[in-house]
Amino acid sequence: MSTKILIVRSSSLGDLIFMLPAISDIAKHVPDAQIDWVVEDVFKEIPSWHPAVNKVIPIAHRKWRKAWWSKEARQARREFKQDISQTQYDVVLDMQALMKSVWVVRQTKGERHGLDWKSAREPLASLFYDVKHKVEFWQPAVTRQRLLASLAFHYTYEGVPDFGLQQFTEGVEIQPYAVIMPSASRDDKLWPEADWHAVFDRLTAEGLRLKLLAGNEREAERARALIANYPNAEVLPRMSLTEVAKVLAPAKIMVGLDSGLTHLSAALGRPTIGIYSASTPVRTPLVGAGFTASLGDRGVPPSRDIVLNKLEQALSA
Repeated sequence: MSTKILIVRSSSLGDLIFMLPAISDIAKHVPDAQIDWVVEDVFKEIPSWHPAVNKVIPIAHRKWRKAWWSKEARQARREFKQDISQTQYDVVLDMQALMKSVWVVRQTKGERHGLDWKSAREPLASLFYDVKHKVEFWQPAVTRQRLLASLAFHYTYEGVPDFGLQQFTEGVEIQPYAVIMPSASRDDKLWPEADWHAVFDRLTAEGLRLKLLAGNEREAERARALIANYPNAEVLPRMSLTEVAKVLAPAKIMVGLDSGLTHLSAALGRPTIGIYSASTPVRTPLVGAGFTASLGDRGVPPSRDIVLNKLEQALSA
């Protein structure tokens, strides 16, 4: 008889990547686990990548909150509640500990687990759990998620994180290109153009083509301007997350701003350099089986020389 588990972690892209090793741990230590996962609709591909996930349950919270009391949103929430309440779960594990994730938890049937008052990002969320767990806040996100899962299911996790992304990495031949993520939704995350050009020059000297990612047309315009003088470079069109993963998996190297896609590259085991300037790598460092370097910090972007030094190490690795 299976142990029915519901994971509640709806966003964001990077946080969902950080979740994957915890899913691998649960599958390893709870061999009869049947794992369902509630996730924001735009990110539903990510849980589907993991072979241990039984059912992906999409939610459109981001869309609903734009018009929470509209007829369409109310109807969609009713349908979501009806769907999720049909299953009696053995454990409902809120890995987000926000009031928006608590809304999901309250629609479910099963023993509800989450973070305690001092551990939760929004402490009020802890009031709605049957079982509360203490997980120190200032730990890397991957560690935090693995630890919370281990406390909920009474095991001790060990070993390097397994992201469960073998469908992208097994049998893949590395190709002579570098993936670059130079754009962000916030200007305080950006890195100087001249520094990017120094990185491009080094990668080009290595004989690598450049493939740039962009999240929207504004970011694409900036990326096109960056590579105006690089005939071996291209800005890739908008793609699904699965298509992006298929581009990242064979890449020789990836260099990007602190973004979900940069974390995905590391999770795929590719040599990855992350440039931080608006966030701290203390909580969200790059994690993966390949070479990683999480450079800079909030308000202190890394220098060109530091990035180029790590780039040399990554290329030699």
